[in-house]
Amino acid sequence: MATDPIHQFQIIDLFPVVKIGHTEIAFTNSAAYMALAVVVITLFLVGGTAKRALVPGRLQSAAELTYEFVATTLRSSAGSEGMKFFPFVFTLFTFILALNLIGLIPYTFTVTTHVIITATLSISVFLTVLVYGFWKNGLHFFNLFVPKGIPIYILPLIVFIEVLSFLSRPISHSVRLFANMLAGHITLKVFASFIILLSGAGFFGMVGATLPLALVVALTALELLVAFLQAYVFAILTCIYLNDAIHPGH
Repeated sequence: MATDPIHQFQIIDLFPVVKIGHTEIAFTNSAAYMALAVVVITLFLVGGTAKRALVPGRLQSAAELTYEFVATTLRSSAGSEGMKFFPFVFTLFTFILALNLIGLIPYTFTVTTHVIITATLSISVFLTVLVYGFWKNGLHFFNLFVPKGIPIYILPLIVFIEVLSFLSRPISHSVRLFANMLAGHITLKVFASFIILLSGAGFFGMVGATLPLALVVALTALELLVAFLQAYVFAILTCIYLNDAIHPGH
């Protein structure tokens, strides 16, 4: 079980919360790590901005850089009008980043390796775009599916492709994050199991274990980069989708 690469993704009930009929709703390890991520983010931001020093320290600089990074990303993708969605995008970015980084700590749980979590986040983005797009633009929101300058004889096909692309956004948005995190952690677990197996094969096995050990170190560094990139990709796609709601049309 220790070398099973799938066992690390198992959701475990920690304690029951409420029972509705024959269905018991429990507080799981997934919920616990999401709560931990919220606590970590809160401590990071509150601790980083508490002093508000003119010459910021490391923690304050990190908090300010995070703020500026998300603000710049949103402003460049959706314009100044998109800044009204800054709390939403900032929350998504920091939440996903915290979950990804916490999941890299040995013996922890990576919440973003479960598609139900990433799908919920992506659906929240999709519904925000849909509701705000119709609220702000009314029926003009449908201009999003009708590119300008398209010949009339191929317009129905293009509209169909645009609608299909729009409806598939939650799928691609969620699967991208889920698949990358899942694949990375499985790969790490597989190479880590090679170290254990080879180490039990005597002196030459221990020598041979240096190669998968080096690969695990390299993959861990790569996963640190992937943890940030996937949070960034999720955030920037959110900004692009929000821009469609603010400025529908091509």
